[in-house]
Amino acid sequence: MTTETRVTAGLLVIGDEILSGRTKDVNIGAVADFCTDLGIDLTEVRVVSDVEESIIDAINALRQRYTYVFTTGGIGPTHDDITADAVARAFGVALPINDQARAMLEARWKETGTEVNEARLRMARIPVGADLIVNSVSAAPGFRIGNVHVMAGVPVIMRAMLEALAPTLKGSKRVQSVVVKAAVGEGTLGGPLAQLQAEYPDVKMGSYPQMGKDRVMTELVLRSSDESRLAEAAEKLRHLVAAAHQKAGVTPPDGE
Repeated sequence: MTTETRVTAGLLVIGDEILSGRTKDVNIGAVADFCTDLGIDLTEVRVVSDVEESIIDAINALRQRYTYVFTTGGIGPTHDDITADAVARAFGVALPINDQARAMLEARWKETGTEVNEARLRMARIPVGADLIVNSVSAAPGFRIGNVHVMAGVPVIMRAMLEALAPTLKGSKRVQSVVVKAAVGEGTLGGPLAQLQAEYPDVKMGSYPQMGKDRVMTELVLRSSDESRLAEAAEKLRHLVAAAHQKAGVTPPDGE
């Protein structure tokens, strides 16, 4: 790969809990695997505390240096979730409640009977000019502004956001994805999915439970640069899911 075509990335991990050791980070490895799959060179990883100026300094340094910047952590509902504030300041834009983000959150809260309050609405604050990153797990979105991609710190949510981002990123490999929805839990599909993964080691497979739904739901994502292998694996997965639905006596999700 020539210097001109090299696609690079930097990762910023945000959170006092990481630096104190209270939380053991697993997102670095997940982002590294993701970048490798797409042919993106993850070149630098930084870990910073929940200090706004530190986050701003790191974002501004990384976004000047790399094709893509990924951040994890600090976009939840509590007072110390300040990543959105820092990113907005780094780009010099306002941070209002985003109508689309609010609608996504309120739709999920209505399903679960969750109260809409000021703290939860913090998760709908999006910098002006940013695009949302869909969160298929718990609805609260991440966002992309410029070359900076802001994601949750919760590992299963972060991985789901990466999958949502995959079609928008350009690496040295052309990667396609297929999503299959299941109305059964991860535990039901774990064994068959592991067997399918062993049969198709060149197809990346992930499962993401849908938190807060009024019924058990799992979203299964397959990715590969080999279209024929991806199609084969997806067809087998659909059969596995259909068999699981029949055994459990449940109705398939809409569109499946």
